Amino acid sequence: MRIGVTMFATDRSMDVVELAIEAEARGFSSLWIPEHTHIPTSRLTPPPTGEATLPEEYRRTLDPLVVLAAAAARTSTIRLGTGILLPAQREPIVTAKAIATLQNLSAGRFWAGVGFGWNADEMAHHGVDYTTRRAQCREHVLAMQALWNDEVAEFHGDFVDFGPSWSWPKPDRPVPVVIGGGAGPKLFSHIAEYGAGWIPIGGSGLATAIPQLREAVAAAGRDPSAVEIIPFGTIPTPEKLEHFATIGVTECVVRLPSAGRDDVLRVLDTYEGLPT
Repeated sequence: MRIGVTMFATDRSMDVVELAIEAEARGFSSLWIPEHTHIPTSRLTPPPTGEATLPEEYRRTLDPLVVLAAAAARTSTIRLGTGILLPAQREPIVTAKAIATLQNLSAGRFWAGVGFGWNADEMAHHGVDYTTRRAQCREHVLAMQALWNDEVAEFHGDFVDFGPSWSWPKPDRPVPVVIGGGAGPKLFSHIAEYGAGWIPIGGSGLATAIPQLREAVAAAGRDPSAVEIIPFGTIPTPEKLEHFATIGVTECVVRLPSAGRDDVLRVLDTYEGLPT
């Protein structure tokens, strides 16, 4: 089981490039950066953290594709991922080109962690209806996959519609798309159709959910043993990691604070040497 790290990267937190270098030097397998395009001051939806006030880092996030491209130029082995990107809020043709470019710049180390989003206020500013965000995310990812894979790509859906088109670069290596969200038939149907794996938050209920996901993937005619299971934001203990390994987790992504260099490295050092 691999061990990766994630940090809520902002204009005030530790530099992402420096973090990628330090994490790679300590043997961590991956670094994941989240996305929020902006945070409206209105609050139609409560904070997902359960707190009364949304933490400040949500309003200060960096563009994950830009900072991961910078990190790719200064590292050589660590995998670089979005945790998570919000495809429904992104124009898919432009985003497909940016991701393909990043995948090639990083020599195939980029993973697209994607999600449906929780912030109805944010989505509304992008013209995304909260009730159809899953369907819109699905179409945007499928359209991007067509642009990555097909010499002449086209897509015709309810939210994306373009005729036969050329788009380069093509990724030299496939872009793994891993999908965040709570366990259930709807999420698992998305993973079975177009995902390489699942990003659950934390580890509650995984022992029951992982077999259900594998059943959904097998029913879609795919190899269930190839599906990645990557719980996010874990506060690790040896016992938790041992449990994850026995139930089929392929990578555990541990949480770093959204803080300055000294505070982040202090926590990173406590994670170094975790059992895998």
